[in-house]
Amino acid sequence: MLINKIFYTLKPAVPRWFQIFLRRRIALYKRKKYSHIWPIDPNAGAPPKGWQGWPDNKKFALVLTHDVDTQQGHNRVFQLAKIEEDHGFQSSFNFVPERYTVSEGLRNELVSKGFEVGVHGLNHDGKLYSSKEIFKRRAAKINEYLKDWKAAGFRSPAMHHNLDWIHHLNIEYDASTFDTDPFEPQSDGVGTIFPFWVRDMTTQNEYLELPYTICQDFTLFIIMKENGIDIWKKKLDWIVSRGGMVLINTHPDYMNFNERMQGIEEYPVEYYIEFLDYIMDVYKGAYWNTIPKNVAKFWKEQHIYT
Repeated sequence: MLINKIFYTLKPAVPRWFQIFLRRRIALYKRKKYSHIWPIDPNAGAPPKGWQGWPDNKKFALVLTHDVDTQQGHNRVFQLAKIEEDHGFQSSFNFVPERYTVSEGLRNELVSKGFEVGVHGLNHDGKLYSSKEIFKRRAAKINEYLKDWKAAGFRSPAMHHNLDWIHHLNIEYDASTFDTDPFEPQSDGVGTIFPFWVRDMTTQNEYLELPYTICQDFTLFIIMKENGIDIWKKKLDWIVSRGGMVLINTHPDYMNFNERMQGIEEYPVEYYIEFLDYIMDVYKGAYWNTIPKNVAKFWKEQHIYT
């Protein structure tokens, strides 16, 4: 975490283009070094003890999530939700309460259409986990937003996490981890493509952890500059073969909806549409598409404890 503290201290003084340049160079090195566990960690496919499968005997769970990092992303939410709605999918959108203005009308309309709204940190400044005191102070404010938004879930910015500290949040689930992703700042993967409980042994409080299992769009298309979704499809097919949870995290901030010239931090929204089409075409009738809080509800009802 020391490296992360140094990075976020220096970040405001470093031009964005240079940050991306450095991340691209690091990613080239890591892609070779960790090719044995990315994009697929062969050991992550084991089901939890007592596993009896997804609802209605579906082959796999499909959980679409989105982190809305900026005001620009916030302004694109309706466009993205409309694409998913037209495909017959539900998803969740996680908003940063104190980085930009989060529209109450937007949140309400999303929920009314069957989407879910979650809380994505507090400020998105990389300092949430700087110390336990800072986390607890911010957690109190995050809990206020969780209550006001009637939100069940949380995701930390930049996938930073301390699963013990997260017990200070009043949540049903957290989604701040991943099965395997050596390109994240805090790159300790949880090594499973299934949800799992995180318990406080002192208080017995618990929440369900939902790791993302498909590479994030920013990593794939902005950092690695991939010009297609072959890696998404490869990982999806593998997860399906293991009967796991396909959980993807994408960002409307970085999707170009063809309204103007594509920027350095954007990729064509057609990539995401192609991903949805692939699922519908290849796995029609085989997936349980639901929002994260329903996964938490199912896990609890089935008494699945790992």
